[in-house]
Amino acid sequence: MAAHLLSATECDALLAQRPHWSVQQGKLHRDLQFADFSEAFGFMARVALLAEAMGHHPEWSNVWNRVSIDLVTHDLGGISSLDQQMAERVDAMAAG
Repeated sequence: MAAHLLSATECDALLAQRPHWSVQQGKLHRDLQFADFSEAFGFMARVALLAEAMGHHPEWSNVWNRVSIDLVTHDLGGISSLDQQMAERVDAMAAG
C-alpha cells in the first residue's frame, strides 16, 4: 500500500495512541533518554537498520544519552503513514 499523508483526524489518533510523540514544526517528534552513550548509540543502530529496510529515514540527533527523532515524509510534504509505521516500530524498540 502506498504511503499517504495523515489527515488531521488521523494525526490526532496517532498522537493519542503514541503518547511519547508530539508534532513539532510539522514533524512527528520524540525525545528518548538512555542510561549512557552506548545504549543510545545501540538504539540508533537498530533504528538505522529499520529505516534502511523501510527506505524511510529519520531526522535525528544524539547527545550522550539522549536521542531526538523527527519523522516527516518530505516527498509528500508532511506526516504520512510511513512516519506512523516508523513511530510504532521505534516505540516497540524503545520498550525493549
